[in-house]
Amino acid sequence: MDQIARAFIQHYYQTFDSNRANLASLYQPQSMLSWEGKPFQGTQAIANQLTSLPFQTVVHAITTFDVQPSPGNGLLVFVCGDLKVDNEHPMKFSQIFNLVPTETGSYFVFNDIFRLNIG
Repeated sequence: MDQIARAFIQHYYQTFDSNRANLASLYQPQSMLSWEGKPFQGTQAIANQLTSLPFQTVVHAITTFDVQPSPGNGLLVFVCGDLKVDNEHPMKFSQIFNLVPTETGSYFVFNDIFRLNIG
């Protein structure tokens, strides 16, 4: 479980930091993203949200993560860390992923909840 979660986290945030458009392949039509409380459903809506974020550069630094099994051989992954956008001061964030296995043996993001930890 930890190895799968660790590999997913590394892939997700490296892709987010280098080319957010490539994250679309991790989602499917039934996937749901909540970004700072705003819901987006489906691959295209999620990709549009992630690629339209108002910054040029971003760097994530993962502090901790936890993983638990979820029904259907899925994984619930909780990530905490810092993100730095456009060389400004780092901000704390938390993100939860519900990873669901595919027929080919990989995983896709069924649920994704992102929040900045402000205040």
